[in-house]
Amino acid sequence: MELFEVGPCKSSYEMGYLIGERFSSLINSRLATDLILQTQLRPFAKTHLAKPLIDALTDNNRNKFPHYWDELIGIAEGSGVPVLDIILINFRKEMLAFMPKNEAVSIPEDTVDDCSDVLVVSHDMAIAVHNEDANVALVGHTYLIRANLGNGHSFTAYTYAGELPSCAFGYNSHGLAFTLNSVPPSEDEIVAGGIGRNFISRDLLEAINIDDALKKIQSSEMSVGHSYNLIDIPTRKILNIETASKNRFSVYEVNATPFFHANMYLHLQVPQIQDENSRSRQERAASLLKESKDDFLSLVGDTDDKRYPIYMTGPTLYTLCTAVFDLDGPTLSIIEGNPKEGKVTHSFHLH
Repeated sequence: MELFEVGPCKSSYEMGYLIGERFSSLINSRLATDLILQTQLRPFAKTHLAKPLIDALTDNNRNKFPHYWDELIGIAEGSGVPVLDIILINFRKEMLAFMPKNEAVSIPEDTVDDCSDVLVVSHDMAIAVHNEDANVALVGHTYLIRANLGNGHSFTAYTYAGELPSCAFGYNSHGLAFTLNSVPPSEDEIVAGGIGRNFISRDLLEAINIDDALKKIQSSEMSVGHSYNLIDIPTRKILNIETASKNRFSVYEVNATPFFHANMYLHLQVPQIQDENSRSRQERAASLLKESKDDFLSLVGDTDDKRYPIYMTGPTLYTLCTAVFDLDGPTLSIIEGNPKEGKVTHSFHLH
């Protein structure tokens, strides 16, 4: 997995363009292998139902985050792919909920981006361990972006090919880091044309501290639901924030009791889709030892439940990597392969 250092740039468009240009072949490859894009999003985009939805998502997100919108356009034009394709993959979750359900057509189903996190802040240890799980189409289609901004600050973000950094995890030079988990609110809890999750997490990469990050999440007017694990290195604090449309959110401060989060709401009271995969992982995690860093790596590497393992290797979902934020290092280690084996491929000092 490549780390690309970019910036400072004259504009957000230029930064997106340089990223798109550098990873053009990876972005094109991802679009060519993404069955959800090909069989669902592209055909839907051609229907009369899709136009007002795409227009609303475009207008609302461009108005709220004009610089990040320019960055998105830059990614499309730098990689030489249609702007519409880049819009569709960045707003995948915000669009799939509004697609008509056609039982007659056999198409691959989108899944919750099933990530798992185990978090603790105690006297001895402050750590966040995160499995980045995604559809198998994303295997080999990720990269790391280190962006140097015009104001002298920087961020590092794990990035899906063609998407804004980062829908997964990242950190910045202010000592603020985050990991993300999808949560599936029920369909009538989703608002059409709201702010996209990818734009909110892109904004978090420029948060100056945990309070600023919290403010960015709370004012987001999002379309769907999401769970954010905010990590503040200077104050040795980790917060889990669960969110839903209509500016609903709940904040839980992680303490000495290890906190495991899969892909279901745990403390925000919102009607949600019952996800057996998530429930199985939640129950399995509750039964495992969680006393040391090795225990945490063993937990997120667990494959005991053959149907719904915590560490996934296909056929639909795949654990792309595991991120370990150690607040006392402070370090970020990225592990590829089963985290039990501890094969660190990238290590960063968090400053």
